[in-house]
Amino acid sequence: GRAMYRNQYDSDVTTFAPTGKLHQVEYAMNAVNQGSACCGLRSKNAVVLVANKEGGQADDLSEHTEKIFAIDKHIGIVVAGLVADARYLSKWMINECLNHSWAFETPINSGRLVTALADKSQVYTQKSEKRPYGVGLLVAGIDKTGPHLYQTDPSGDFFEFEANAMGNRSQSARTYLEKNFEAFPDCSVDELIKHGMLAIKSTAQDPLSTRNVSIGVVTKDNAFRLLSEEELRPHIEAVKDEEVEAAEDEKKEDEKEE
Repeated sequence: GRAMYRNQYDSDVTTFAPTGKLHQVEYAMNAVNQGSACCGLRSKNAVVLVANKEGGQADDLSEHTEKIFAIDKHIGIVVAGLVADARYLSKWMINECLNHSWAFETPINSGRLVTALADKSQVYTQKSEKRPYGVGLLVAGIDKTGPHLYQTDPSGDFFEFEANAMGNRSQSARTYLEKNFEAFPDCSVDELIKHGMLAIKSTAQDPLSTRNVSIGVVTKDNAFRLLSEEELRPHIEAVKDEEVEAAEDEKKEDEKEE
């Protein structure tokens, strides 16, 4: 009977363990870490979101799961975790933006939207009849104070970042971003995309392709949008070349040794 009661304190989201943890909330956060990786980064003029779409049910016959959603002209998100929860939340966020524009005749401040989302997430850590959302979001937004990147998670926490990654094997992407983030503010959009691609490349099991990567961009001058397959290609080529060169260098080294 031991296996049945491995943890007395995780049958209900509202029960504190003696250590002060809410185990169900932590499990929801684990769902985010199991999702395929994504990252976001910002410069002075833009925010870029990059998603790795591998994993899940995808095979050669199916499309990969969509992970980047436009929320408003000036806001977009990339998600990791349970994508069905993410779709529900993106719908809610779109409605929040529409209601705000209608009521105040001005676009919603991205930080305010993220705070509202965090407040919504917090409710399900305190009411036992529902479960927390098993999804983390990176929210890219532009407002009067410039570009912003936020992360939200199932506990109702949210943070603002210069750059961040989440999802499966995202530690390597974070390491890349930590090493390079000081250069990001002055990057062009293309350079920012390249950094994002290199960060995501470190998490990918398969080579990056137009099938398993998506990129969303918002700038001070242009609304948030997803890059088309044609636009993706040069960015994939840009990070592929280095990979091929490295492989060729290794080959040459091996040949020398022989």
